[in-house]
Amino acid sequence: MVFLGIGAFGVLIAMLAMFGESLFDIADGFVSIEAVSGFIGGLGFGAAAAHELFGPSVGAFGALGIGIIVAVPASFLAVRLVSRTQDMPTDATPTASDFVGAKGVVVSQIPAGGYGEVRVRIGGQPLKLYARASKPIGLGAAVVVTDALSETNVVVTEE
Repeated sequence: MVFLGIGAFGVLIAMLAMFGESLFDIADGFVSIEAVSGFIGGLGFGAAAAHELFGPSVGAFGALGIGIIVAVPASFLAVRLVSRTQDMPTDATPTASDFVGAKGVVVSQIPAGGYGEVRVRIGGQPLKLYARASKPIGLGAAVVVTDALSETNVVVTEE
């Protein structure tokens, strides 16, 4: 139970670091919190697994030694995983100008001089936007965005 508690403490450190990394500045950045939590978690869970598998024949210190052997690669892998996810390239956030030319469908009738709603796909993601048109457009009609008034308002024409 002690070893499982140590492993759970490592997981708790990792969870707290996700929400407030500045709480855990260790040695002025020399040791990352990811390395520490990976080491503590690997040590605790590795020792608990060794103690459970080999029982009293390995003893507490033997289980602790096996836990250290598990903890070093766990720490290394935790640091590599976090650095890979932090440096992962992502697409830019869509802006209003990205809506122009997008094809969509009317999901709420567009009255003359008023607003309705359209569904368009930007970057593979469906978005529901408020839409205006020069003439009334019925429910289910295919439309094209001709102008973007804001991030949520567009002008459409029937396709």
